[in-house]
Amino acid sequence: MIREDSVSVIMSTFNDEKTVSSAIDSILEQSHKNLEFHIIDDGSKDSTMQILDSYSKKNKNLFVYQNSENIGLTKSLNFLIEKTEGQYIARQDADDISHSDRIYEQLLVMKKNNIDFCGTRAIVKQTNLVVPNISYYLPKKFLIKYKNPFIHGTLLFKKKVLQAVGGYDERFYYAQDYKLIIDLFQKKYLFRLLKQPLYTLNYSNNISINFKNEQKYFADCARKGISPNY
Repeated sequence: MIREDSVSVIMSTFNDEKTVSSAIDSILEQSHKNLEFHIIDDGSKDSTMQILDSYSKKNKNLFVYQNSENIGLTKSLNFLIEKTEGQYIARQDADDISHSDRIYEQLLVMKKNNIDFCGTRAIVKQTNLVVPNISYYLPKKFLIKYKNPFIHGTLLFKKKVLQAVGGYDERFYYAQDYKLIIDLFQKKYLFRLLKQPLYTLNYSNNISINFKNEQKYFADCARKGISPNY
């Protein structure tokens, strides 16, 4: 049974032993306490799984799963969505940090305005710059034609909305967040991007940097509405 105002946070991690503890702590320290945390280790070869196990033993609302091999972010997130029991689903990346009031502030706005999904701006860890910068002030329905207006790790959704669009499109190994936002826009779901930066974003050695060409190809496919050949 879905609990009122309950939030399920989902996070997939792969070889993130250096950053995963900070990401987990940032969720456990949220001011909004009605939450559960679902984390999947996507076939890590370092000590990530041992770190996750240590947290699960100490936190009754933290649930850990493990893929025997690396299957990628898209399928891992869909697996986690099926495990959630919250009324809302929040994303968190394993190398980023959520500020303590992030979920509280997003939930407040969503409930007050009957919003279907919500993101926030972020502070870049390496530069202290706020992103999105100038593009924040542009119409999101214009931006979506060229780029994803939202930072994936900041997103909070009504669970029923994610389910209505079928979750993440598993044809998209990369740029799955962009494809999801396009799907949500096409269904005319209501959204908000908060001006306040409530997230710290890592721009070093992440998927967007390490697989830039692959990300571009999949983003182009999402933009054009075609199936990737992958």
